[in-house]
Amino acid sequence: MGEGPVWIASEAALWFVDIKSGDLHRFDPATGACRTRHVGGQPSFIVPRTGGGLLVGSGHALRPLEGDVLDDPIVTIDMPAHNRTNDATVDPSGRLWFGTMDDEETRASGAVHIVDEAGLREVGGACTITNGPAISPDGHHLYHVDTLDGTIWRFDIRDDTALSDGAIFATIAKDDGSPDGVTIDSEGCLWVALWGGWQVRRYAPDGSLLATVKLPCANVTKIAFGGPDLRTAYVTTARVGLSDADLRAQPLAGGLFAFDAPAPGVALPGVRFAS
Repeated sequence: MGEGPVWIASEAALWFVDIKSGDLHRFDPATGACRTRHVGGQPSFIVPRTGGGLLVGSGHALRPLEGDVLDDPIVTIDMPAHNRTNDATVDPSGRLWFGTMDDEETRASGAVHIVDEAGLREVGGACTITNGPAISPDGHHLYHVDTLDGTIWRFDIRDDTALSDGAIFATIAKDDGSPDGVTIDSEGCLWVALWGGWQVRRYAPDGSLLATVKLPCANVTKIAFGGPDLRTAYVTTARVGLSDADLRAQPLAGGLFAFDAPAPGVALPGVRFAS
């Protein structure tokens, strides 16, 4: 279950996770080498730290990566046992925004959280499976995905960080798949991966559909922009839950893909509270 791709500029490498296998992957496009670290648990996202190193969300905790292992938690999330972390991003101020979800995918026990120097707090967006969040380049808006409802929301970010004045940005028809991870490019356009949809889509800031990029497998999870000019879009996919017949029809499921983006991405800042 490939997820959470992130470009680490200091390494010129792409990191991503395999949630169900408990693995972290590091892909070096210069050599084509991909190194895997088995850390256990259910790592769902990786973000850089301003002081160097990486921070990983897994299960009920945020843990620094030290060498090939996850260190002791620096933040523990108080939530039901059946919940876990899911997707995440970092805003221009270095604050970490991440979602939690019901790992059994039946209860609306997930929500969006923020962590900064003031600590951890839940800020809204309750649903069963959260995805995103993604932050607009100016830091004024947050995009939040309610995957099971097929809805992408846009919220104003207030000074107290509570999600307010939410409006539906886009809805995905069930026949087109379910919205999974989202990412913003430098033009303020939102990219969404479609689980079960065989594609990623690019939406303009006004919510109109601009482009569709097809993939050779159904379960597309998220994209991240990388390369020296941030114009390579890397795409993670998943093979979990596919039948033998499905896998014969889409043997590349679970692979990492790339395409040339029409606009550069936005570099992900390091989290400041964990530096």
